[in-house]
Amino acid sequence: MKNKDISALSDQELIEKIKEEKAGLNKMTLNHAISPVEKPSVIRINRRNVARMLTVLNQRNKASK
Repeated sequence: MKNKDISALSDQELIEKIKEEKAGLNKMTLNHAISPVEKPSVIRINRRNVARMLTVLNQRNKASK
């Protein structure tokens, strides 16, 4: 997910998207622990997407204070 796409989301949509991505990341990580994932780079990409979304959300919260 691109930064442009993330910044276009509203705060509520961003929070929901973060929850979805974290759940997917958790599931993917657990599945990888049991049997190796074909592309482990997908886990890294997903983790970085979550970090990007959290960064945008934190920037918005700081700007509104």
